Amino acid sequence: MKFMKIGTKPDVFYTEEATRSVLSDVPTDLVIIVNNTRYLLHKFPLLLKCGLLQRLSSDTDDGGTPTPVSLHDFPGGEEAFELCAKFCYGIAISLSAHNFLPAISAARFLRMTESVAKGNLVMKLESFFEACILHGWKDSIVTLQSAGRLPTWSENPRIVRPCIDAVVEKILTHPSKVNWSFTYTRPGYNQKQHRSVPKDWWTEDVSELDLDLFRSIISAVRSSKKLQPQLIGEALHVYTCKHLPDPFKPFLAAESSAATEETLTKNRRVLESIVSMIPSDYGSVSGRFLLKLLKVANQVGASPSTKAELVRRSGRQLEEATAEDLLFPSPTHPSSFDIGIVEAILENFLAQQRRQLGHEERERMAGAMARVAKVFDSYLQAIAHDPHLSVTKLIELAESLPEIARQDHDELYHAIDTYLKEHQELSKEERKRLCRVIDCRKLSANARSDAIANDRLPLRTIVQLLFVEQERARRASSSRGTPHHRPSIEITNNRAEGPVAGVKPESRETMRMERSRSVSELKAVKKEKEAVKAASSGEKLKVK
Repeated sequence: MKFMKIGTKPDVFYTEEATRSVLSDVPTDLVIIVNNTRYLLHKFPLLLKCGLLQRLSSDTDDGGTPTPVSLHDFPGGEEAFELCAKFCYGIAISLSAHNFLPAISAARFLRMTESVAKGNLVMKLESFFEACILHGWKDSIVTLQSAGRLPTWSENPRIVRPCIDAVVEKILTHPSKVNWSFTYTRPGYNQKQHRSVPKDWWTEDVSELDLDLFRSIISAVRSSKKLQPQLIGEALHVYTCKHLPDPFKPFLAAESSAATEETLTKNRRVLESIVSMIPSDYGSVSGRFLLKLLKVANQVGASPSTKAELVRRSGRQLEEATAEDLLFPSPTHPSSFDIGIVEAILENFLAQQRRQLGHEERERMAGAMARVAKVFDSYLQAIAHDPHLSVTKLIELAESLPEIARQDHDELYHAIDTYLKEHQELSKEERKRLCRVIDCRKLSANARSDAIANDRLPLRTIVQLLFVEQERARRASSSRGTPHHRPSIEITNNRAEGPVAGVKPESRETMRMERSRSVSELKAVKKEKEAVKAASSGEKLKVK
């Protein structure tokens, strides 16, 4: 960080009774009021260098008691005025990027130009700006930060625009040529252990800027087309983490509901600006980041167009998500989830499958489909705890993926089992409808073993599992070239007896109880046995 020192005299300003004065043997003859501070000063040093005070003082000079000169809405406030006043007295002042903008704004306001006095403050500050601030990375960033804190920063194009250009020029510099200090505090990164500069070295410093200044820099960098879209996306990710609430933070929803409208408006503006700056290139930001933005959009009440854009882009990269990323809190039931938004995301993902794709794109989508199926089944298992989730909706969700998407049904089985465990009030018919979603042939040996012993599954599902188990055992025996004698399976009401893998032997008391079931139930068992025989003879097993 560069500094400039002007003046040599010691500081003689002091405060007494809420008034700032100068320690001097000469009586004060100039009273200036800046905002809420009263200054008792001298005309001789100030009027020599301040064109504005020359004019104002002549208008009020009547030869008697000095009339106070009021400077309302003074740029930079009292501190900036005092810097200019000390310069006029020759008192030593130190200037840097931290106070440069307020100082030059105040000096220009007071008309401390070369036309008033040679070597005046405006000229010295402009020289410092050109020679030091624009050449330093941190100096330019800090100057822009100061500009963002001033309500009239846009009125300083001669300062702001050159700083933006200087920052963009350094961002576009090849990392191997970066030799200035920068902020990079990512977890796990130790700059001393890395000789090379990371490609995203600039993102943290730029993220400290006001939104409009940040947007100007990102727009300039994007228009140059010299940086990869992923670097632009990383800058947006860093800015989001610093300026938007974390949707995964506990109790965030309660905090958001109690937040002021001003905070919500600010967050909404930041979010919508971030979304508008995301490059259109696939993978410029991660799918998880898009889903995070979508959660924030729900919390801050973003516009429908912003939400629709995030849903569309999240669908394109759904394979990068986790089950937790898809858990959107319901706006009506705190303990439930917003399933509609996930359905919309999945629909956007599946829409890609229906387009005409090239060979490479088809291969990518095939792998993406398999990953989405695993994530989606884990998501189903998570929402199965939702007390407001109906059987029909769960079936719709489970069947929304095409059949080829799931290589196995283990996770789907666990999701359905979780739902049966959490919703024990389901009728027998509802259990049957739900379990029809499971393809028993796509269950692993462990999952089949668990399912066969699962009291929550309906009888017809158990029969299917037993048949699959028997067929697999027969094929395994045939592949070894040894004769296989099909075991005799006697089916009771909800279990099968016989040497079938994964079937636990029942106690005699349990068997007696099962055989005492009603005649109607035994007839149902008989139909299931007929289905097993039909399937073993080569017919397709159908379970209604």
